[in-house]
Parts: sequence; C-alpha cells; structure tokens
Amino acid sequence: MSSVEERIRAEIEGHPIVLFMKGTVQYPMCGFSSRAVQALQAAGADHLHTVNVLDEPEIRANLPRYSDWPTFPQLFIHGELIGGCDITVELAESGELARLVADAQKA
Repeated sequence: MSSVEERIRAEIEGHPIVLFMKGTVQYPMCGFSSRAVQALQAAGADHLHTVNVLDEPEIRANLPRYSDWPTFPQLFIHGELIGGCDITVELAESGELARLVADAQKA
C-alpha cells in the first residue's frame, strides 16, 4: 500500500464523518461539494471532518481508485463510503442521513 493510500485510510478511520471535497466548509469550490456540506449540516453534522482535494493532489488522484468512486465529493461515515453529492442529498431528504450522522457522532 502506498503512503497516500495509508494517509487516506488514516483520514477515513480517524474520524467518524469525513467528506473529501473541493474547497472547505466555509468556501466550497464546487456546487456538488457545497450541496453535500449543506445536507450534512442540515442533518446535524457538527463534527464534520473535511479534506480539500484541491490542496491535496495526491489524495485527489488516488482516492477514486481507493474508494472505487470516480467523482468528488466523497462522504465516508464510520469508515464506509456513503457516496457523492446525489446520494448524500437523497439520504438527507429521506431522513436517513440524520440517523447516520447521529450514530456517527455518538461514537
């Protein structure tokens, strides 16, 4: 395993909720990342750990292979890939995201 894969794994395993996104929570750099952050915040995610893939070219290049998911943002909860923006928003609309977030933040 490469050092960048180890770093990705450490980020995912080190935080209950991780969003690999373009930009930051305060300054998202794409609409998809912005919508994912808004959905997570609306679902009660107050301990949201993010990684700005625009500042981390090695992670940006390697995460799609690691997760087998081609696009950003990528949401992980409890070490498991949840999906990208569309899935995050769908889960938020169904109420499922709030349950996942609440469970993750209890840990």
